[in-house]
Amino acid sequence: MSPIVSIIMGSTSDLPVMEKAAQLLNDMHVPFEINALSAHRTPEAVEAFAKGAQARGIKVIIAAAGMAAALPGVIAANTTLPVIGVPIKGSVLDGVDALYSIIQMPPGIPVATVAINGAMNAAILAIQMLALSDAQLADSLAQYKQGLKKKIEKANEDLKEVKYEYKC
Repeated sequence: MSPIVSIIMGSTSDLPVMEKAAQLLNDMHVPFEINALSAHRTPEAVEAFAKGAQARGIKVIIAAAGMAAALPGVIAANTTLPVIGVPIKGSVLDGVDALYSIIQMPPGIPVATVAINGAMNAAILAIQMLALSDAQLADSLAQYKQGLKKKIEKANEDLKEVKYEYKC
């Protein structure tokens, strides 16, 4: 099956964070591709990727970058596809620099932005977008969210078993 989501990262050092998005897309049977492209080191390749993504069948792009974090914005500037930015923690500024770089896009070039290292939420957001026109994926997403609810309910029940002896 051809990929419909593209995960792009500025460097393979971002892979430990972005694996969470890849794993969730895989678990939800959403075909995806994953590449390393740099807005600063391979600008021509980034532009070609962004301009050709829709013709290749891509519907949503998840773009991760750290520090100056230009990658999501450069991609958004070169496509009409939705772009979800994932700021990566890794600099002395703990990813805040990447967060600000991604969320401070000029009018007309939006990038949906998740939390620092928020790859899982980027994948969920991509799935939510795709589920608008895919009933089976919408059902899978509803089941996934139901599983999250059950996990918390179980954790709450388990906490009732924790006992402390208070001493004054």
